[in-house]
Amino acid sequence: MTTQHTTDRIADLTATELVAAYRSGELSPVEATEAALRRIERHDGDVNAFCLVDADGALESAKASADRWQRGEPVGVLDGVPTSIKDILLTRGWPTRRGSRTVDPAGPWDVDGPHVARVREQGAVLLGKTTTPELAWKGVTDNPLTGVTRNPWDTTRTAGGSSGGSAAAVAFGMGPLSLGTDGGGSVRIPAAFTGTTTLKPTYGRVPHHPASPFGTLAHVGPMTRTAADAALLLDVVSGADTRDPWALAPTDPAVAALEGGVAGLRIAVSPTLGYVDVHPGVAAAFAAAVRVFTELGADVEEADPGFTDPVEAFELLWFAGVAKSLENTGPAARAQMDPGLVAVAEQGARASAVEYLGAMAVRNDLGARMGEFHSRYDLLLTPTVPIPAFEAGVEVPAGWPRERWTSWTPFTYPFNMTQQPAASVPCGFTAGLPVGLQIVGPRHADNAVLAAAHAFQQATDWHTHRP
Repeated sequence: MTTQHTTDRIADLTATELVAAYRSGELSPVEATEAALRRIERHDGDVNAFCLVDADGALESAKASADRWQRGEPVGVLDGVPTSIKDILLTRGWPTRRGSRTVDPAGPWDVDGPHVARVREQGAVLLGKTTTPELAWKGVTDNPLTGVTRNPWDTTRTAGGSSGGSAAAVAFGMGPLSLGTDGGGSVRIPAAFTGTTTLKPTYGRVPHHPASPFGTLAHVGPMTRTAADAALLLDVVSGADTRDPWALAPTDPAVAALEGGVAGLRIAVSPTLGYVDVHPGVAAAFAAAVRVFTELGADVEEADPGFTDPVEAFELLWFAGVAKSLENTGPAARAQMDPGLVAVAEQGARASAVEYLGAMAVRNDLGARMGEFHSRYDLLLTPTVPIPAFEAGVEVPAGWPRERWTSWTPFTYPFNMTQQPAASVPCGFTAGLPVGLQIVGPRHADNAVLAAAHAFQQATDWHTHRP
């Protein structure tokens, strides 16, 4: 290891920085992997980000990567980069228990999901699996199998969810990259709460297998510290796969579009979407972030998209997906599960096909409305979450008027319904807790969203803050 990189600093390097250091010979993948494993050893007991860590396997992979770099023959753009996988995504050789006592750890576990296979093919060092609420059903991360996942900035607070383990891991330097999933905000909520960066891609840009019970609401996305790393990981996992009939054909790489900037873009700003109550600290950080886009040369205008809260339609679709997940689960197994999960499954099972199609009609109308909106505006800015992170281990804050997580995530789930790309980037703090900025683009404009996120991060330093 060179004197340019202290042991602790190595864990704070981005994937892009690590690959550059490998190429120049300043660092080896073994050093980077050891640094990530040390962070896990030091901090995971505080936050519970991982449900499985394979230190021996990671070091073996890192040594093989170091040999390849020494020969000048890296196998891909992630060769040697420490990476984690949310415990929803199939990963060969490791159990995917989905946070549930009802999943048999014996497997067999002999298949990678398409996204995991591509990360592995590009030479990434797989560290382990990150925690999720049971079956990824809610916007916070706790489950009967592994307990509560906590926020690196304040361990009394939630990391968000359902990709809370991935967000906590990335925030604490336990590997710069993680793969998460997002069906109603599940990469964006924890990114906002932990001060990390993410993108929910256009539906189909990242292939998914096996198909999610939540259908076309559920996306796979990169969880990182920077937009540049998000673009790098997105490019790796994008493209068609025969196992996913909805997967899109390959498209222009996001990394190549990062320097596009925002000058001249028409950007709509909606602080409330017309119906959301926003915490004053979040509102202040958001307003400051919006001013950055004006300074960067964008044509910024306050404008609401003009839809009412689609929460009832979203909940019907989402709870029906939970019901599908549990359709073959008997009373004895349900007794071992998260009571909230069981309750919404029962609610979803009562929905009729006509009601489901009614919710789909709301979804279709929302998509058409946003399509028209984006004929006038290239991008939309909103807060990611209207409140800062609250106490860990509960679904909603104390004294909250509603019992479900959807009641405090009104900025995220609409864009799962419309399948649009939506990023979250850190844009400030309130009372010592991170605040997220959401950048939404029209369908298939993932590269423009990431370019805007990158431009914002080039002009600010919120993404460099560490817990």
